[in-house]
Amino acid sequence: MAKLTAVTLPDFGGPAEKPELSDSEYLARLAMAERKASEAGYAALVVYADREHSANMAYLTGVEPRFEEALLVLMPGKRRTLLVGNECLGYLPSEALKIEPVLYQDFSLMGQPRDKSRPVKALLAGAGIARGQRIGCAGWKFFDSDRVGEPKTALEIPSYLADTLRELAGDAELVENANAIFMHPQEGLRLDNSAAQIACFEYAAVQASESVLRALTALREGVTEIELEACFRTGGLPLSCHAMVSFGEKVKRGLSSPGNGKAKRGDPFAAALGLWGALNCRAGMIAKRPEDLSADLASFYPKYASNYFDVVAAWYAAVHVGASAGEIFATVDRVRAKDLYDFLVNPGHYIHLDEWVHAPFAKGSTIELRSGMALQMDIIPVSKGPFCYTNAEDGIALADETLRKELAKSFPECWARIEKRRAFMTNALGLKLDPSVLPLGNMPGWLPPYALDLSKAWTAA
Repeated sequence: MAKLTAVTLPDFGGPAEKPELSDSEYLARLAMAERKASEAGYAALVVYADREHSANMAYLTGVEPRFEEALLVLMPGKRRTLLVGNECLGYLPSEALKIEPVLYQDFSLMGQPRDKSRPVKALLAGAGIARGQRIGCAGWKFFDSDRVGEPKTALEIPSYLADTLRELAGDAELVENANAIFMHPQEGLRLDNSAAQIACFEYAAVQASESVLRALTALREGVTEIELEACFRTGGLPLSCHAMVSFGEKVKRGLSSPGNGKAKRGDPFAAALGLWGALNCRAGMIAKRPEDLSADLASFYPKYASNYFDVVAAWYAAVHVGASAGEIFATVDRVRAKDLYDFLVNPGHYIHLDEWVHAPFAKGSTIELRSGMALQMDIIPVSKGPFCYTNAEDGIALADETLRKELAKSFPECWARIEKRRAFMTNALGLKLDPSVLPLGNMPGWLPPYALDLSKAWTAA
């Protein structure tokens, strides 16, 4: 059972500069996507992106639309075309990727000029889309239930694009949802991360975790949510979700942005920052000890929070290359005190440029975790007693011996920080970690349940 222990969180340091991916990595990704599309029988793979849904395109090209929409058309073995709006015409992938940019001004913001581009039907035909072709469409989600009608042809991209593709193909049944190429929970391309991509994720995790740590250190009675949000720094990375700081009853709203709420002793709090490749969250009570809480919480919260850490410890102990995601779910669910809280969603998920790619952790899942996967320890406990909250959300990567050696050779400073985090988690926090588990953030497993006393955190028995 978890116990509250005096723990000093080390200074793990961070990257001196932001890692960058090479053109060769993007070329390899494009080639893999084209191969997967061909194997699926597609003559064309069409990847849609807007500001909110850009991860698949950014994964393939290193860029994504700002303000606007964009459409990448891949004709395996033939050509690559990228339709962009006015402002993104100057924000394009590297020329080395051999992607032809084409202006489509209806992707631009309303009121901007529309006099220099042809209709989308003509542009897509010019990119190679033709009658009788099977076309795969990727945006940000595929469907695996019949609650959307026919999952195979259920598209989430805008209807004006879907309708045009169906018209060009000559048969609506030929235009299919192809997001599984990127996001399938076992075989999706974005589940496999290179050493360079893991180093990029580690950079993101350092920025996010250090931001949340600064907010925790600045938390005091009377501080406002907006004042704490000023502790967040992005390190030049785009956000993967809205910044979150909440106090009191507002914590129930979960995803709400910082406002004017003030920290009060005895109230719950939550703080989280998500960047491309990482999200870190800490939540607990604004207190120094149980006696600072109301009578009902003083009795309930210590049991709730300590069992939560037991579940976190079980998750870390069970995760490794080759593990069954279904067995991990069963393990943590056995540890969960059923009378104290429920899981809000899956106990963990894949993370990438988007905060949630897919989630393998579900009852009965047969998905096997493999080297190169980036995972989020994201367990959200919904109290069955008086309202309270706790959270220790962090990211890890899984790496077999070969990938670990490559990471250590190519990114030695990153590897040294990972080893230091592993030592802290095992030696100071008592957590069990398989050698394949690589913690990426600078608060790895560290969870002080009483935010006004950061000198004490949970440790595993």
